[in-house]
Amino acid sequence: MTVAMKVEASADRIQARKRGARAGQRWGNALFILPFLVVYLLMLVIPLFKGIWISLLEVDMLSNSADFVGLDNYVELFSDEIFIGAVLNTFYFVLISTPVFIALGLALALALNRPGRTGATLRAIFFGSSVLSVTIVTLVWKLVLMPHHGMLANITESVGLPSLSLLTSETWALPTIAVVTVWWIIGLPMMLFLAALQQIPREIYEAAALDNASRWRTLWSITLPSIRRTVALVAIIEVILQFQLFGQAQLMTQGGPNNSSRPIVQFIYEAGFRNWELGYAAAASQVLFAMMLVAMAFQVWLSSRKQAY
Repeated sequence: MTVAMKVEASADRIQARKRGARAGQRWGNALFILPFLVVYLLMLVIPLFKGIWISLLEVDMLSNSADFVGLDNYVELFSDEIFIGAVLNTFYFVLISTPVFIALGLALALALNRPGRTGATLRAIFFGSSVLSVTIVTLVWKLVLMPHHGMLANITESVGLPSLSLLTSETWALPTIAVVTVWWIIGLPMMLFLAALQQIPREIYEAAALDNASRWRTLWSITLPSIRRTVALVAIIEVILQFQLFGQAQLMTQGGPNNSSRPIVQFIYEAGFRNWELGYAAAASQVLFAMMLVAMAFQVWLSSRKQAY
């Protein structure tokens, strides 16, 4: 064997050892995500397919038996006026709450995006309500909105106006729940907007000030384009969160009056755990999942657009 052949063989062995080391490193990295992958499969993927299968069954929980009924649960669901009303209520709630989350969260972030103790204190106050449980939040607001004896009734009566019963009004029950929800979790979009505002280089604002740009022009031409991705992120997060409205409606109005504030999740809860119609509740859950999937697809589409960057 010549010297050249020996050198070539040695180089091949070195390359083989490097490839083996890289493969071992990749498998080592895969072990880090293995626990999360197992939990993801057990807690999300398997229950998802299990729920789809149950939605095709008519389950008798007393005898622990089930009959395959195909799409009958879905057909019955879309002829159920209460379910259709719950879908419309949920869409209405998302439409009236999400723009408020974006506009009010951005306004608070712009107002509190300044150093100092006052700004920090106000940020903590506005974010503080987000850490409260839904039980405490609804209890506080039920005391505020209590007819004749609540804080709102005392204010209206003191100025000579009639007492308001917002939670017992078909027109105002759902908007009132939206107000409570905005008060409760406005801190999250505010903090997201604050983080985005603090990433904008100060030099851009200084250049705008040298050009005598007005505050409105600075907001419209510099601030909003710079945080466009965060605006889209907040919008999608809030749409997904508000589709899952349940606790506030359950505790404040129980879906009333006359089903005017009943959301989809409450319908699913009542069908599954009060009426014991497990297949029917699973079918309603799949409809909600489809709606959430559309929202996620919209997020991917919006994020992939060059204008979003």
